Amino acid sequence: MAHLVEKKEGSIDSIIDEKSLEAAPIHDAPLVDLKTAALNDHVGEVFDDVRAIDLGQDGRERPIETDMDYAVRLISLEDDPDLPIFTFRMVFLAVGLACFGAVLGQIFYFRPQTITVSQLFLQIFAFILGKAIEDILPGPNSKRLRTPDNWFWRFINPGQFNIKEHVSITIMASTASSSALAISIFAAQDLYYHVRPNPAVGIFTLISSQLLGYGLAGIMRIFLVYPTFAIYPQLVPTVQLFDTLHRGQQALLQKKRMRFFWATLIAIFVWEWFPEYIAPTLTGVSIFCLADRKSPWVTRIFGGAAGNEGLGMFSLCFDWAYVGSGGGSIGSLFTPLSTQLSLYGGTAVCIIAFCACYAKNVWSTQNFPFLTQLLFYQNGTEYDQLAILNDDFTLNNEKLAQQGLPFYAASQLLFKVSRTMYIGAALTHFLLWHGKTVYNIIKDSRTKEPDDPHYQKMKVYKEVPIWWYLAILLGTFGLALGMAYAADSGLPWWGLIVALIFATLFIPVVGTLNCTVGYAPSIENLVQIVGGAIIPGRPVANMYFTLYGWNTVTQSLALLGDLKLGQYTKIPPRVTFFVQSVGTVIGALLNFLIMRTVIDSHRDILLDVQGSNVWSGQQVQSYNSDAIAWGALGKPLYATGTRYGFVPYMLLAGLGFPIIPWLLHRRYPKFGWNFVFTPVLVAELGILSVGINSSLFTSFILALFSQWYLRKYRATWFRKYNFLLSAALDGGTQIMIFVYTFAVGGGSGTVRPFPEWALNPSGNPDYCKRLSN
Repeated sequence: MAHLVEKKEGSIDSIIDEKSLEAAPIHDAPLVDLKTAALNDHVGEVFDDVRAIDLGQDGRERPIETDMDYAVRLISLEDDPDLPIFTFRMVFLAVGLACFGAVLGQIFYFRPQTITVSQLFLQIFAFILGKAIEDILPGPNSKRLRTPDNWFWRFINPGQFNIKEHVSITIMASTASSSALAISIFAAQDLYYHVRPNPAVGIFTLISSQLLGYGLAGIMRIFLVYPTFAIYPQLVPTVQLFDTLHRGQQALLQKKRMRFFWATLIAIFVWEWFPEYIAPTLTGVSIFCLADRKSPWVTRIFGGAAGNEGLGMFSLCFDWAYVGSGGGSIGSLFTPLSTQLSLYGGTAVCIIAFCACYAKNVWSTQNFPFLTQLLFYQNGTEYDQLAILNDDFTLNNEKLAQQGLPFYAASQLLFKVSRTMYIGAALTHFLLWHGKTVYNIIKDSRTKEPDDPHYQKMKVYKEVPIWWYLAILLGTFGLALGMAYAADSGLPWWGLIVALIFATLFIPVVGTLNCTVGYAPSIENLVQIVGGAIIPGRPVANMYFTLYGWNTVTQSLALLGDLKLGQYTKIPPRVTFFVQSVGTVIGALLNFLIMRTVIDSHRDILLDVQGSNVWSGQQVQSYNSDAIAWGALGKPLYATGTRYGFVPYMLLAGLGFPIIPWLLHRRYPKFGWNFVFTPVLVAELGILSVGINSSLFTSFILALFSQWYLRKYRATWFRKYNFLLSAALDGGTQIMIFVYTFAVGGGSGTVRPFPEWALNPSGNPDYCKRLSN
């Protein structure tokens, strides 16, 4: 998918030539200037079966390849600026679902399974409720109770529930539904440090940390949102679902797409009860484990249906919650094949490296579990992190000398190495492949407008002035600085500035990868390393440094994605800005309230290592452990000459890695070296270090089928249904998981396990040997 970024941004001429025009007439329609037609919707909507712009020189439909293909062939240019947005039902549902999502997301944070509230789930839920309110409320166009046609009743119910109301509701609700990173700090301080910030400090810290990234994102939107090359492939299923539910309802193809979506959603909802509850063996069917149930090496290589079990090589996974994206940013059906090939190339190296290190006992790794995230003494017992700290939880060097430095399992160490290399690779990749493009966009921003067709359609709406974003940036910076001292965080004023400079440098780097190839690996590890180096011996300060250095980047990416979603669906930028900001504030208030309630009610369970089937403090424990490992031990553990002193230098190795394929592409431009995304490849060298790994092989096969075979040889079906299929599968799966969590999974307070049988065994679901180390 390097085409997406190498062609001139926004140039619709790049996909139109005279030969395609000669092959283009449909239904005896006259030839048209497709450049003008695309901008004015005269080439036929995406709801039509075949359009002139879809055809190649041979008269057949072309595959989706370029950035402009995404812009005008997959996503509708249709817009009605007169559609009402700020209606009663929009405000009511947006605030209501934001509260619902914030409460649910915070409850999920304290669950033993890592579950998030999916945007697709909220999108579908909002549509069902919106259509119901459309029928129930009185209004001038109501089906049930008509009223006088005045501004009040038009505000209550103007008629058909429209796409702009729907998108606005979804953005506000999804913004509020994720547990803010600052919650991890407050929970850790409350549970382990016996420090409870007062509500004002906690809430204002939440708001400032969540909004800081918005200010930076608004400044960088000129090159991360407006141009055509910023396609955000992960948004296409969501946008196509909005189009299917609201646009082109009279078109025959759109009716077929609607039936296809709902049928698929219902089918996957029913199916997911089997791998998730009734028959967990379907999560990972391993022929090798079934053939040999006693070999530890078979488990390590081919097992993977249970957490931290094995590498899942050649396992067949029938659970879409793992095979698909689960509403996340990487999905087999929508992520460009070049991105996924780079990802799976890194995975192949990961398998070899993990096995080689364990077989050769590198770093004494045979003393520890094959896959684990914990710290250990060399003899294999778990490291007592509190034994090296003072009463104020700062590092005690004398106690550290007695305890010794901890050990990582090789798999976890290689994960940290890969994510350190990724940072360097991302920087060099950005400069080599995107630096000139971004520079030209910034240079020309005052004199030239982006010629992206969606951006041009958005010119009828008032843009958000740059000073709005600057005001948010400066205001939240001041608030964050004050709250850091009010909370006794240990983070000095200059530490906050360094964290924000770090975030500012990496937003364009990670953001460019995210918007072009749909991939944005976390930079959390590197932020923690930097925090530990410049503020040594202070784990709480490291938490706050990570909050402002890493969370600022993730929040920026979230706003940039929502701004692009608004551009694709023609939501006025000021509306997107408003619903995003309000959703963030609602989420902060309810996150803090629910956190306090859960901790007060279940403190002992949250402090327990294993927790219960309903409540767990695993995420708080992990965040606190990382803060101690990096904040307290960062310097002695990674200093030059120590056991793991080479890890920081992997940043330098990563800097040089992208140069090789770049030079090869310049020497052999037709060989395809431009399709090798080195940041993605090196970031995944440790991808299998945690969790359930049985889905990787199945996801790879599905990626080849969708992004190569269907895209190339079934281009029409791919354009019509592929991304909608992804949305339906993800949406149905997320709804099932939501129902499962509260019906039998313990969300309501009682766990109802399914009886044991052949496909629900007592040990590992895939029948691999259960390993204790």
